Amino acid sequence: MTKIVGVSGSLRKGSYNTALLRAAKAVAPAGVTLDVHTLHGIPLYDGDVEASEGIPAAVTALKDAIADADGLLLVTPEYNNGIPGVFKNGIDWLSRPPADSARVFGNKPVALMGASPGGFGTILSQNAWLPVLRTLQTTPWWQGRLLVSHANKVVDADGNLQDDAVRKQLSDFLAGFVAFVNEAKSGK
Repeated sequence: MTKIVGVSGSLRKGSYNTALLRAAKAVAPAGVTLDVHTLHGIPLYDGDVEASEGIPAAVTALKDAIADADGLLLVTPEYNNGIPGVFKNGIDWLSRPPADSARVFGNKPVALMGASPGGFGTILSQNAWLPVLRTLQTTPWWQGRLLVSHANKVVDADGNLQDDAVRKQLSDFLAGFVAFVNEAKSGK
């Protein structure tokens, strides 16, 4: 069994990225569990809060889920041509304390995908993630990325993926990422 943790970087109830992540769970290959997570409950990072109160429970739970997974799928919106602040904030908390970052992220296979109502998908946001993933010492999957443009036309009002071509792209993307994760698990 291969376990993937997917994290949506949007808090919006009608998030296209959370919808894309739920659709990914539905088309995950046989033998794969894809656990859907959001950033709800993670406060703004504040070193004083960390020093006085420790790591928040929502952060600890997500850290443990990622550490126990074989791979990490980051489903990123794109705000102002970059990484949404709420998503970067979540990753910043997940890397605390620094001594624990390797347990959570070290050599973890990671893939990026995202959805946007714009015409370029989330290409700039995905590119902006690369130095962050390098700093966290993850193992990014370079062979694939999924950029869903005009998401408002492929996701219905109830958050369901309605476009068969995008569903096929998503299925192929996941199959490729799972193969990469399984190679990493087997030490190849």
